[in-house]
Amino acid sequence: MIIIEHIAMYVEDLQLAKDFFMKYFGAVANDGYNNQNTGFRSYFLTFGNGTRLEIMYKPQMDDLDKPLNRTGYVHLAFSVGSVEKVNSLTEQLKSDGYEVISGPRTTGDGYYESCIVGIENNQIEITV
Repeated sequence: MIIIEHIAMYVEDLQLAKDFFMKYFGAVANDGYNNQNTGFRSYFLTFGNGTRLEIMYKPQMDDLDKPLNRTGYVHLAFSVGSVEKVNSLTEQLKSDGYEVISGPRTTGDGYYESCIVGIENNQIEITV
């Protein structure tokens, strides 16, 4: 059996990204890693079912525009367990200043979801 071990993303503000995922999605962070020679730092964030996201920082990285319609990785999707939780988390993120770009709604393929522009302009999908 092949599974995805973890997903990784570079961020400009490591602490802000860690706090975002902990506050809104219940992530638990490890103690972090810091390479004194290169300036590389990272955290592994673990979510309720064991899924892990590695957030990483390295000095002098390009931070290119992230248009909504593009090729490549587009969003992270989080299942929060119920329609009510999708609605309440979407409303909380909206009231905290994050842009809601769709939903909450039932999509044509039957998902109940919303999508927001989260930390550092990365799209986050919230689904049942």
